[in-house]
Amino acid sequence: MLTVTRPRPHHLELQLTGRLTPETMAQALDDFVALAEGIEHGTMLYTLTDFELPELGAFAVELRRLPQLLRLIPRFDRCAVLCDARWVRTIAEVEAWFIPGLEMKGFEPGERAAAEAWLAGAMS
Repeated sequence: MLTVTRPRPHHLELQLTGRLTPETMAQALDDFVALAEGIEHGTMLYTLTDFELPELGAFAVELRRLPQLLRLIPRFDRCAVLCDARWVRTIAEVEAWFIPGLEMKGFEPGERAAAEAWLAGAMS
């Protein structure tokens, strides 16, 4: 299950638990697009719990929406990724090298306060 919320005006939170299906990916992307509306210099907190690789069809859904998603990414300055899998945190930080203007940093699940503090630095 992947849920997307907007608890503050320029901040999105994504919560992924378990394995993504094509249906949950489509719904989450719809929610992301709608909730990102009007955000400038935003932040994201992405929490992955009990992470499993997504179903192949979920990747296809994301690929079809990639142009739309790439247009939204410049609205965000920072993304913190909370995950117990070190390789996921590392991939997030490497991915940021290919996305101009977006800083990404991985944190362990118990480091939520540090992640939020790091994100808040983008707002100053």
